[in-house]
Amino acid sequence: MSQFDGTVEEPLNREPPPHVLIGKFISEEGEAYDRNHGPIPHISASTHLLHIDGSVSNPLDIPISYLHTLPQHTVLAALQCAGNRRHTMRTKEKEVWGIDWHNGAVMNASWTGVLLSDILTLANPTLDPTASSHVAFSCYQTATQDDGYYGGSIPLSRALDKNMEVLIALKMNGEDLTPERGYPVRMIVPGVAGARAVKWLDRITVQKQESSNAYQQKDYKILPPEVQTKEQAAGYWHKLPSILETPINSVICCPPSGAEIEDPRVKPLKIGGYALPQGSEGPVVKVEVSCDDGCTWENARILNEGGRWSWVLWEFEYKGEVTEEMSFMCKATDKGGNTQKIKSGDGQWNLRGVGYNAYGEINGLKVKRKVRGDIREGLTGIEARL
Repeated sequence: MSQFDGTVEEPLNREPPPHVLIGKFISEEGEAYDRNHGPIPHISASTHLLHIDGSVSNPLDIPISYLHTLPQHTVLAALQCAGNRRHTMRTKEKEVWGIDWHNGAVMNASWTGVLLSDILTLANPTLDPTASSHVAFSCYQTATQDDGYYGGSIPLSRALDKNMEVLIALKMNGEDLTPERGYPVRMIVPGVAGARAVKWLDRITVQKQESSNAYQQKDYKILPPEVQTKEQAAGYWHKLPSILETPINSVICCPPSGAEIEDPRVKPLKIGGYALPQGSEGPVVKVEVSCDDGCTWENARILNEGGRWSWVLWEFEYKGEVTEEMSFMCKATDKGGNTQKIKSGDGQWNLRGVGYNAYGEINGLKVKRKVRGDIREGLTGIEARL
């Protein structure tokens, strides 16, 4: 009998504090976000099977132990929820529908497993990958908040492309996946919204259409701004494409808005964050910071060389005057030439609060009072009166 952590009504969803998030280039277990639509199952790898079916000439039932014997591939890739930064959209624009993610619904890890293209070659798909055909991923281990199972899909052409490095993952950072990360097997689809990286994977289906699951058909889509309610959304889901690749993005994690800081003219202010490439067009090659509301930009220092699919961590030193009215903003550019282009609040609103990639921003920084100077000034005043 399976054991579960959490429930359908109250699944585990959390993000790390900003300083923990960017504390390491590689996100470690316990320091990464959790996103679930139902309980976390505890599965026995010794009995779990991965079914490959649908439009294939050779359906397969693959034991997990057999997956470990196949050629292994490792990819360094960020994994990001499509709703990352929803809090900024909610506060800078207007109310949205979804978990109030700040900047922490993202992680960067090394994933190891079997290339999906290798498994599909064994199964021999019978559909034309150049046509509108798909590969659906499913987890039937538990019901979810909006469906009886969890599923998602990607185009068959991407699944068969070895250069896209779509992975049936068995390990994270060289260790077996934990139950929270999808043990014993999950999907990793580099450059694509985390909603398609199905955990506790038990079925892969080659088919003509997208996954019929609610999280592919009625969620994780960018609704037009005229859709203001869940009721209105019902008339639009079937008209809109599902989110696939994630947009270029960057945020400032430290210091947080409103923080109390040393005067940068005495002790330089270190501003730090992360940046992500757009889809398959990485790595991030430049991060810039503006201290004057976007009028001018200066290059930040990228601390770790990023890969095609990974984030980079960056840092910028500021040595000028700071007032509470000032805003600091950041923007990233990747190898494909994609760049963040708009300020927060300038019109990226959508009801589900997904795909947000306005400039990263902090404001309201407060310079600590010079206590010693205040004392000296006070003494000077007393001496003047004596």
